[in-house]
Amino acid sequence: MIVAIDDKLISTEVFDRKFVCDLNACKGACCVEGDGGAPLTFEEVDILEEILDDVIPYMRPEGIEAIKETGVFYIDPWNEPATTLVNGKECAFVYFDDLGITKCAVEQAYLAGKTTWKKPISCHLYPIRVKKLSEGLALNYEEWNICKPACACGEQLNVPVYKFLREPLIRAFGEEFYADLEGIDETLKNSELE
Repeated sequence: MIVAIDDKLISTEVFDRKFVCDLNACKGACCVEGDGGAPLTFEEVDILEEILDDVIPYMRPEGIEAIKETGVFYIDPWNEPATTLVNGKECAFVYFDDLGITKCAVEQAYLAGKTTWKKPISCHLYPIRVKKLSEGLALNYEEWNICKPACACGEQLNVPVYKFLREPLIRAFGEEFYADLEGIDETLKNSELE
């Protein structure tokens, strides 16, 4: 089912499905697996290029080399920018902590106070994927096998996808949009009770 807020069409799976990242189980595989880099906007490409000197100290040599060769992004098959990959695999901005968990060098620079930009919004919003429509945006829940531990954790804690993503949803679309999501969630719950 789909609900609408202004020019945004939202799959009701973001209310129905449960999700809480479990990095100890998946090791941040979403930054390594898949068929492309993280989707970017051209504005985000400009930001990445602007803050690159602050991010490089947190990157692996392989990622730095990939960016030196091709820049911070490439154009994907859908004619959109995406983060550069290392050997066609992991995002160039990943590094691995002592436990082998994938972390983001861009986010690490932010957490260290070096930048004011946390990371690409597509990464922050995952597992919600945003698609441009002719008149607005579609927000859909993306189900991926590697996220089974996150789904199990979300079920155990009873946290819907949209609640888990409160911060990035507000970052992307504002407080009022998030309040509207809460209202829709209540309406959906009440309609189930009838």
